[in-house]
Amino acid sequence: MEEQTKSVDAADIASVPASEPAEALAALAAERDQLAREKAELSDRLLRRTADLENFRRRVERERLEFAEYANMETVRALLPVVDDLERALKAAESSELAESEFVKGVHLIYQRLMDVLKRAGLEPIVTAGQTFDPYIHHAVEMVQDEALDDHTLLDEYQRGYNFKGRLLRPAMVKVSVKPA
Repeated sequence: MEEQTKSVDAADIASVPASEPAEALAALAAERDQLAREKAELSDRLLRRTADLENFRRRVERERLEFAEYANMETVRALLPVVDDLERALKAAESSELAESEFVKGVHLIYQRLMDVLKRAGLEPIVTAGQTFDPYIHHAVEMVQDEALDDHTLLDEYQRGYNFKGRLLRPAMVKVSVKPA
């Protein structure tokens, strides 16, 4: 954008007829004021556009970092059924005579290595033992009435829940105690 500026100098004033100097000076002053307002408006618009551009850059950078941070979330979510199957296999093996076999020890080692890799990627198991039911991180699949227990106490975990880098990836499926009505 090309800005046109007019400056008032002695030659402009000298070219004004002597009969109308006050009117000419007033017109020049009005034009100067108009140009000053336009300049202030353009400066303000430039500052706003610069601020908008900077905010846009920050938002894009934040979204890019968030995308990179949570890009593995779906891959980890796809691996959770495998983790569940390994846990069930190890639990079944513990209750049988195979508990001390080399095969079960090998499966346990594979499970541990997989969990270590997933934990380094950002997977965190949700602790349910001794906790109170929280609908934001637990999914109640069974409710048992029991006078002896506190209301909304977690009794059993059917499927482990997980957070991924602080975000809920999968809620824990739990059995909850409730007071009889």
